[in-house]
Amino acid sequence: MTFSGLLVQLLNGLADASSLFLVAAGLSLIFGVTRIVNFAHGSFYMLGVYLSYTLVSHMGGTVPGFWLAVIVSAAVVALVGALIEVTILRRIYHAPELFQLLATFSLALIIQDATLFIWGPEDLFGPRAPGLDGSIEILGRQFPEYNLLLIAIGPVVLGLLWLLLTRTRWGTLIRAATQDREMVSALGVNQAWLFTSVFALGCFLAGLGGALQEPRLPANLALDMEAIGTAFVIVVVGGMGSIPGAFLAALLISELKALCIAIGTLQLFGIDFSFSKLTLVVEFLVMAIILVIRPWGLLGKPQAPSRNSHAAEAPLRGAQPKMKWAAGVLVLALVAVPFLRDSFPYAEIILVEIFIAVLFAASLHFIMGPGGMHSFGHAAYFGLGAYGAAILVTAWHLPMELALIFGPLLAVLGALLFGWFSVRLSGVYLAMLTLAFAQIVWSIVYQWDDVTGGSNGIFGVWPADWLSSSSAFYYLVLGITLVGVLVLRRILFAPFGMALRAGRDSDLRADAIGIDVKRIQWAAFVVAGLFGGIAGAVFAFSKGGISPEAIGVGRSIDGLVMVLLGGVQTLVGPIVGASIFTWLHDSIARETEYWKAVLGMVILFLVLLFPAGVVGSLTHFWHWIVARKKEGLNPVSIKAKEAS
Repeated sequence: MTFSGLLVQLLNGLADASSLFLVAAGLSLIFGVTRIVNFAHGSFYMLGVYLSYTLVSHMGGTVPGFWLAVIVSAAVVALVGALIEVTILRRIYHAPELFQLLATFSLALIIQDATLFIWGPEDLFGPRAPGLDGSIEILGRQFPEYNLLLIAIGPVVLGLLWLLLTRTRWGTLIRAATQDREMVSALGVNQAWLFTSVFALGCFLAGLGGALQEPRLPANLALDMEAIGTAFVIVVVGGMGSIPGAFLAALLISELKALCIAIGTLQLFGIDFSFSKLTLVVEFLVMAIILVIRPWGLLGKPQAPSRNSHAAEAPLRGAQPKMKWAAGVLVLALVAVPFLRDSFPYAEIILVEIFIAVLFAASLHFIMGPGGMHSFGHAAYFGLGAYGAAILVTAWHLPMELALIFGPLLAVLGALLFGWFSVRLSGVYLAMLTLAFAQIVWSIVYQWDDVTGGSNGIFGVWPADWLSSSSAFYYLVLGITLVGVLVLRRILFAPFGMALRAGRDSDLRADAIGIDVKRIQWAAFVVAGLFGGIAGAVFAFSKGGISPEAIGVGRSIDGLVMVLLGGVQTLVGPIVGASIFTWLHDSIARETEYWKAVLGMVILFLVLLFPAGVVGSLTHFWHWIVARKKEGLNPVSIKAKEAS
């Protein structure tokens, strides 16, 4: 590694930092004021790249035309963002924060397929920036002129944002809303339009960051997920809502990545260490370290409890006799499915996928609902269980039965380690730390070729001979799922479950009566990790193998969607949510190329129609009817009277 090579890589890191800062600054602004964890923010970045490609291709032949195209692209993205905020997000500001995440996830699916429909699936390479398409020599190495401009843009935008937020009345209102939104509203400020303007500015910055990347990278449909992951990391590391913090974090992470690339492979103590491989995980390592040491970020401030953090939780109740009878009938119907193979030939396959999803969602719900701990990285335990079972079968040549027993123990070890750190945090900080741990697991799996097969994964993981028929494997998965769900349910009604819920509702009161809240939560993480690992092990045998794509961040998001779709505050919610989501995913994907958009619109519709989840909302409605009947009133006439 020469000094000139190191210098050029560090300069490339500065250019990357400017683009990342623009995206992260917009996300930080939106979160600081609206408190929405905007999962669709990466989609606005992607739109900026595509719009810039189109406009620059038509009007970017000259220097003024190129920069006009870049600004117009960002402005169009801002307009799209404002329309989305007014028509959709404004309706869910008072919904629980996780449901806001679910809504923005749906928007990300819709925007991605809309982009696919307009621009197609191919990567699109745009022209270089006029007047900046050459390079300059730095210590004998060539460095693009355009990258020098990007290096300057980041500090310029930071300065402009500082002036906007500190020297204008609008900026003062934004800073006030970041500290106390309710007080700003009480002072007569039009909170709705303040939110809209901030959301539009955040989208403008994301679109500008994407538009400026058009000469450097091709427009493709993977940009949204890539951008949102890194943007979340930068916002958390810098401090939620801190613009200077986002700039500092973007510099730190980009320079660390550049340094890893510059070092390449280095021999230490006779062992070759490939630092270039760390580029996939270094940002999540940084985020994990920062969250453990200083949860509120480098320049952030400890967040006050949100409006939803102490929302009343209805106590869990045992199933009524009617519900038990209905569950029994459902189980008998599932047992009879293989006998109806001629009429429903595909039923066994889709139901096996639903059973695995149900067990995975139930394990996540165990810590989210009764535990009150939000996890964005539950795929880590799913993946550890799957890879544990796969390695035992292929490398250690153990039979399937033993692999199903001992494979998930790897997930238990992961939950023991990750949970010890995670339970010391709460809210969005806890969620981000679980995401960091999950991405670290994914990176290890993706790059450890000798053990995990690297990007190719592990295959040849088939069920035992006595499960050669699809019906036998179907009954095995059905049995494992039923036992897993019943065991989790039994734990929640045991003293341990009572203590877990007490710590969720009031950790101070629970601690005062002698409950070790953190230890209980840590144990809950281990229990959830165990059953998540069992779901992963069964998945590996159902598919004949496991690969990194199956345990990425998308798996964690799918689990969140399942739990939220059914209802966090109900025990049946994750079962219903997992069944609906898996069935919709399979059915829509087979019918149309644009299945993500259709799935996103269905989920968005369900979120708006059932803000407490499908089961939760229906339960509330049923209780309302029962209460009115007890009063001797007609529920239909009461509804009409209330509406009038």
